[in-house]
Amino acid sequence: MRTNKYRNAFILLVWLILNSCASTRIIDRPIIFDTQREELTKDYLEERYGIERNSISIEPKMIVLHWTAIPTFEGSFDAFNDPIIPRWRSLVKNAGTLNVSSHFLVSRDGTIYRLMPETVMGRHVIGLNHCAIGIENVGGTSDTPLTKAQLESNIWLVNYLYNKYDIEYLIGHYEYTKFEGHELWLEKDDGYRTEKDDPGEDFMKQIRQATRRLNFKPLPQK
Repeated sequence: MRTNKYRNAFILLVWLILNSCASTRIIDRPIIFDTQREELTKDYLEERYGIERNSISIEPKMIVLHWTAIPTFEGSFDAFNDPIIPRWRSLVKNAGTLNVSSHFLVSRDGTIYRLMPETVMGRHVIGLNHCAIGIENVGGTSDTPLTKAQLESNIWLVNYLYNKYDIEYLIGHYEYTKFEGHELWLEKDDGYRTEKDDPGEDFMKQIRQATRRLNFKPLPQK
């Protein structure tokens, strides 16, 4: 009993520390989220997941880590900013007009930018957007591997979100198909899948090692 008491006190202390510095650690840099994007988000929820509702809010159960494969912050930001997906993204475009987006974008120097509210649905992972917070990292190409500063910021952000929401899973984008058939999986089109390798297995291994005390649920085994 005493052990649990000390553990709960420690968790509360960590939560207070994380939230006390969140306002200075996170910079709000919102993407366009106008009426058009809101309506497209509602359309996506209905068409892809069969969810009909007026709200586009989510209850986060998962954190998904990504890389942008774009070398600059501004280039990465611009990729998410427009509400409508660009024509050149033919495969993704065929599955809806809503542009891709993510809740957070971490620059190469580790600065954390919040692009949209954490409890609003973004389009960043097939089948799971309705319950997932997305964290994008600038870079990820052979010339722009993810940095130590980004690693440290991702660790901080995972802890921050874990202590703020009822997060059950932490995954890399490349692991999303493991959830096919899981109760959280809602994608209706069995043919709509994309192959992903972000944010890299080594990056995820380091993140999981650093956040192991959070005891996320293990990924489903297919």
